[in-house]
Amino acid sequence: MIRIRGRIGDWPVDLEIELGERDWSQLARGFADVGVVAGGAPATAAPPVDALWHSARERLRCAGKLDGPELLAELEALTGNAQLAKRLLVRLRHCDDVKVEHGADSPCYHWIGEPS
Repeated sequence: MIRIRGRIGDWPVDLEIELGERDWSQLARGFADVGVVAGGAPATAAPPVDALWHSARERLRCAGKLDGPELLAELEALTGNAQLAKRLLVRLRHCDDVKVEHGADSPCYHWIGEPS
């Protein structure tokens, strides 16, 4: 069982998730895809996630703002992996230096952090 507590904006979150043996296996494979294996050790064949995270933040910082599809395309070019690009996009969405405005067609990501 996994328990998740926290807040999403003003809303408190308290979730309990039960996972079966198969679910744990799938979860472990997902972490291997982003550079982490059982025990929290980095996988050697995966790209360095911290370097990709830094590059993703830098791309948005330099641009100032990007539409979601445009940012996703840039992240896919950066990572060479659509799934990893989507994970970085979600991570950016929840980053304190990024503000997301929801437009009619797609979200727009704005860099609001320090300009460096």
